[in-house]
Amino acid sequence: MGPISHTYVSQRLRLHFLEWGSASSPPLLLLHGGRDHCRSWDYFAERFSKNWRVICPDLRGHGDSEWVSDGNYEMAAYIYDLDQLIHQQKLAPLTIVAHSLGGNIALRYSGLFPENIKSLVAIEGLGFSPKMMDEREKRGLANRLRSWISKRRDLAGRQVKKYSTVAQAIKRMQEENAHLTEKMANHLTVHGINQNEDGTYSWKFDNYVRAWPAYDMASDEIKKIWGAIECPTLLVHGNESWASDPEIDGRGKFFKNVQIEGFDNAGHWVHHDCPESCYELVSGFIRDSS
Repeated sequence: MGPISHTYVSQRLRLHFLEWGSASSPPLLLLHGGRDHCRSWDYFAERFSKNWRVICPDLRGHGDSEWVSDGNYEMAAYIYDLDQLIHQQKLAPLTIVAHSLGGNIALRYSGLFPENIKSLVAIEGLGFSPKMMDEREKRGLANRLRSWISKRRDLAGRQVKKYSTVAQAIKRMQEENAHLTEKMANHLTVHGINQNEDGTYSWKFDNYVRAWPAYDMASDEIKKIWGAIECPTLLVHGNESWASDPEIDGRGKFFKNVQIEGFDNAGHWVHHDCPESCYELVSGFIRDSS
């Protein structure tokens, strides 16, 4: 059987999630990254569902979840949405596997509520590298705010990209990630677009998610939150990614019980670039540590 579609409410937003497997199985939550959607986990979810109750949410502003009216997508709001889902569905304690933005959210949630998490996998989920963060901090808050305002104004005037055919959208997906197989690119695109009234196609995500907030939690505070995570944690990265290796850049040392693994021939979307080997690593880790 395919997944069952549900909605839940968080901060007045109707947010969407899919459920795979038996309700009596242990809960496993799969959290997607920015400008992505819950169906990007289908390859993993279908296989995990034999032994797990798999929950795949669409983040606010993504997939089939509602957009926020003011276009502000802050980390604290994402974390609250995750906590609401776990609270409302009575999922704790649970296991989380998350990618990119989803990994960033899951790591912070796991440090805030360590008693709720049995094991955690973050694929490229640490955010900007220390070098990138240093360069960002050197710009100063005032300059970052000015850039954020300019970016937001540009997004306000930006027309939604329209593709005349699904094939055109698939081509754009392949341009974004050259490692994708044709089958995976097709799957991600078909579930990531809506058809417009004029017959064209556009991506489901809100364009405003492209504007990262001008300020975030202080980096020292984020490291303290990482250090509060109690469960076994697997950090996965692609060796061809823009994100740096947490073992080399030093971020791995802030975790108590951590395993770090890198994948050759993989960029930022490790679970799409190397799906079989990534699945084997992740499934073995969560089986042994949950």
